[in-house]
Amino acid sequence: MTFDDVRGLALKLPEAAESTAYGTPCFRVRKRLFARLREDGTTLVVRVDPLEREALLNDPSGTYFITPHYQDHPDILVGIENADPGELWELLVEAWLERAPKRLAAAHEAELLERGE
Repeated sequence: MTFDDVRGLALKLPEAAESTAYGTPCFRVRKRLFARLREDGTTLVVRVDPLEREALLNDPSGTYFITPHYQDHPDILVGIENADPGELWELLVEAWLERAPKRLAAAHEAELLERGE
């Protein structure tokens, strides 16, 4: 995958918008950050549930990782080039649902979880 692929997925989410954070492209829902590109240009930072993060870190592919900086943050780092589009879609949906206002999330949750990419 490329960052353009990531952009295509993220912007399919309702009211998702691209902006910048920490000098890199990011995706927000109503100004709330749910994913961003790291400075290296090949890694995506995605908001994730801590329990899911532990499961992803055990993935043998090495696609998912954290650095000491993210140890205490509810994020996972994703190597974009190795990411599976379907798995990344699920991560982006879950991050969007967690960051979107409750009414907006409730209005789209079933549709997004069923859709898949």
